[in-house]
Amino acid sequence: MNEITVEQIRARQQAGEKLTILDVRNPDERDESSIEGTLFIPLPDLEDRFAELNDYRDQELIIHCRSGKRSASACMYLELQGFTNVVNLKGGIMEWQK
Repeated sequence: MNEITVEQIRARQQAGEKLTILDVRNPDERDESSIEGTLFIPLPDLEDRFAELNDYRDQELIIHCRSGKRSASACMYLELQGFTNVVNLKGGIMEWQK
């Protein structure tokens, strides 16, 4: 599984790149803080809702959670569903907030 750091994301955003980021945290966690412009599908709902991500099947899809563990699970699941370019945000939103 590929990983990306907060610094790499911020550099790419500052360069004007439009990134597709998926938040797999629970709704109450998302209410606390979020990365602007992210898609949102809580990990427990991912299996039932992964078809909503079909447009991103062959595009880079950066996935984050609170610390990086649930997003790693989401990456593995989507890879099994045929997604070819999923990337885990190392350290999750906790690292983003630093």
